[in-house]
Amino acid sequence: MSNLYDQIKLLYDQQLYSNVISLANLVLSLSDHNGDLLPPTAKFLIYVHCADSHFHLGEYRKAESLYKKSIQFRKFLLKSKSTAKTNNQESYKDLLSDIDIKYQIYVCLMKLKNQLEALQILQSIPGKQRTAKVNMALAKIFHDQGMERSAITTYKEVLRECPLALEAAEGLLSLGVKGIEVNSLIVGSTAITPNLDWLNTWIKAHAHMHNREYSHAVSTFKILDNVNYLRDNFNLLLTMGECYYCAGDDKNALVCLRRARAIEPDTIKGLDLYAAVLYKGQHIKDLEKLIPTLTVNSECSAEVYVAMAYTLYAGRKLNRANTLAAQAINLNPINVEAIILRGNILIEQKKYQDALHQFRAAIQIKPYRYEPHKGCVDCYIGMHRLREALNIASSACKQLGHTPRVLSLYASVLMKDPVSVGKAKNLLDKALAQDESYLPAVYYLAEIYEQEMNLESAIDLLEKQVEIQPNCKLHQMLGDLCARVHNEEKALDHYAIALSLDPSNRRALEGMHRLDSTATKFETPYYMNVGEEHADTTYDVGDGLPDSDNDEAVEESETEAVWSDMDLEANSQ
Repeated sequence: MSNLYDQIKLLYDQQLYSNVISLANLVLSLSDHNGDLLPPTAKFLIYVHCADSHFHLGEYRKAESLYKKSIQFRKFLLKSKSTAKTNNQESYKDLLSDIDIKYQIYVCLMKLKNQLEALQILQSIPGKQRTAKVNMALAKIFHDQGMERSAITTYKEVLRECPLALEAAEGLLSLGVKGIEVNSLIVGSTAITPNLDWLNTWIKAHAHMHNREYSHAVSTFKILDNVNYLRDNFNLLLTMGECYYCAGDDKNALVCLRRARAIEPDTIKGLDLYAAVLYKGQHIKDLEKLIPTLTVNSECSAEVYVAMAYTLYAGRKLNRANTLAAQAINLNPINVEAIILRGNILIEQKKYQDALHQFRAAIQIKPYRYEPHKGCVDCYIGMHRLREALNIASSACKQLGHTPRVLSLYASVLMKDPVSVGKAKNLLDKALAQDESYLPAVYYLAEIYEQEMNLESAIDLLEKQVEIQPNCKLHQMLGDLCARVHNEEKALDHYAIALSLDPSNRRALEGMHRLDSTATKFETPYYMNVGEEHADTTYDVGDGLPDSDNDEAVEESETEAVWSDMDLEANSQ
């Protein structure tokens, strides 16, 4: 080998990548004008080392170009008769396989978000020469592109060569392959050692999860969540949290995700889901605590942007939240949490058509998630297109099953038309028969009773729930109903409890103000200020929501400088 090549190899081995690029650029130019300067194999390897150096520096476009040049030069070497005569067979041992180089081109193209060209470069590798990593990469692209049959075939090829490639196993399960078949591909291999009972349970749990049998999946995962198996395993807890969340059990989802974050607080994986659960549960302080951790971490992934966007969304800084959600989608176009969040932000900005586009995209990616269907319904209601909202809600029942929240969603649309209120009531009764503590169904049914002037039934319904799971809204609604039946003392009691749970509840404040206009029990200026506000805490689409940000009216937080930096970075990217 040439002494020049040895020096380039030394720089590369020492990871002095910018130095490799500088020297290699000069040496390759010299070699173009002086064919005797470098042996052909050395020139080929210089191309590869230079491409690798660009790759390590994140210069993927330049790396891709040099990898392609190295492939062309390799073909020239192998075809050259003169080279074959003047170089013995040993000189070709250093030549990298073009499979490895093509795989590196694939990685560059994926970094550049050119998935279709990445697929083409992998498919150019003959089937019999494809390694496990090539098949795994192909399977993922096939999966993302909806080419299910090809994805299944290539996932199976991965498992035949590497039986414990669990990501390939989960890919098969997500594509509808039976758990028994996946288990046979893994356990049936002679390479697998005994004592893998946990693996059978793992496969069974994931099979339930991908069949959307979330209660069975959680109960099976719980078998693994003990000291004899996978107690306090981050990935197990994250998957359990996802199952709870998809089933609509936000409370248990938060428990699992909090445990996972306590084990690995610096891990980005699942951060977007955790932020979504915190926001839905109105754990705003916990959501805000994520900010210092996220800003210290220099890696800006889609999950980080989603978490920060949720914090801005909770602070009603809608424009900034929208910017970060869009940046998250740009980094990862199939991040459903980012798409759902952006759709909800656009709804609050009354940009219903734009929001509808987001929710439709989310349904295309994950058709069995509840939130995109609800988002579409909210958009159509916001645009006063009740028929389309009914169609979406009806199809959601067929696609997602007659669960309490889907039945309640359908009922919420039906009850807007006086003709179909009776059907809505029947659906809500079915929802409460499945889960008597499902609050959205309780709220909707109480509203129907109130519309029918059946105030006593509404009060009885809400009082039963207050005994089980007291919250601010239940007490506020009871206060409103008691005031309507002229039970002022009881109404004041419920309003007081509601305000003790949430001092900012405007409906409770307004109700108490109406009942006690003289303000004999409280400070008059405070309640006079409250009386000047006319917002509603019943969150129907478009009600009481600002058209745009009003950041001047919000007190500046300690992290204002951080948000400005993140906005600049998001816009620059």
